Amino acid sequence: MGYLKVAQTTEIPDGEGRSYEVDGKAVAVFNVHGTFYALDNTCPHRGGPLGEGYLEEKVVTCPWHGWRFDVATGACSANPATQVLQYPLKVAGTDILVEV
Repeated sequence: MGYLKVAQTTEIPDGEGRSYEVDGKAVAVFNVHGTFYALDNTCPHRGGPLGEGYLEEKVVTCPWHGWRFDVATGACSANPATQVLQYPLKVAGTDILVEV
């Protein structure tokens, strides 16, 4: 389908994430020291919104039950066999583009 604009880099402060709907899919976008990552916004445990979670370096903690995921890989910290879908992301100027 190609890349779709989801946000501007200025909308997501360093060390935070945001939730977006992109072509009908829930996507969480995170800013780690100016590098942006996109994951499925839905925690596989109970469906919590990862974009609203606490981000520490490259690890986001689901706000509902504390499951932790590496935003660079989508892997669960406690069980790397459990993953969250990672979406390709690129930055063009100040536009954040995600391919879903």
